[in-house]
Amino acid sequence: MTTKSLRFAVVLAGCGNKDGAEIHESVLTLLGIDRAGHQYQCFAPDVPQARVLNFLTNEEMPQKRNVLLEAARIARSKIKPLSDFVQEDFDILVMPGGSGVAYNLCTFAVDGAKMTVLPQVESCVRAMHKAGKPIGALCISPVIIAHVLKNVSVTFGKDEKINAIFQKSGAKTVNADARSIVIDQDNKIVTTPCYMLDARISEISEGIEKLIQQLIKMV
Repeated sequence: MTTKSLRFAVVLAGCGNKDGAEIHESVLTLLGIDRAGHQYQCFAPDVPQARVLNFLTNEEMPQKRNVLLEAARIARSKIKPLSDFVQEDFDILVMPGGSGVAYNLCTFAVDGAKMTVLPQVESCVRAMHKAGKPIGALCISPVIIAHVLKNVSVTFGKDEKINAIFQKSGAKTVNADARSIVIDQDNKIVTTPCYMLDARISEISEGIEKLIQQLIKMV
């Protein structure tokens, strides 16, 4: 375990659990990094949102929004386009969840097993993995890790449909509760289910705290 100040890259998928990044998961990730005495830089792709929802009615709205501009709300404007990401500048990568991950960072929500990943996102994941640097993925974000890297161990909570999809492509899926993490030591991957389950915010906070601490130990 290192004692130096580490640099986390945090990739956001917009703002809001239904069409962007899950706000609780995102903020608790940033809090966990800061409490541990380390630094973070938020990133998001500068692309249109796949959809915009009314959070009161769950109906789609005829609006156009930008993933980077929306994610800037969570980051308090301190965010960079994902195209600016440079692997050498960071020690750890973390991806909070939210439906925006499955719509904006990849097409899992629409295409399932035939999903594609936004090239910027895939490049980011591959670069960190190739460099042997730890990667954390929360909630639905492990779909990206499992799709890009294939032979990894991840958790989707207890979602057997998603488990089955990624088991076919070589991933090992481990059922876990919101307070738990799944560690793939060989690939330096850590995942936690968060709101893949009907969880309380205190439960996901515990899982995220454990994930951040484990990632730090892997450096």
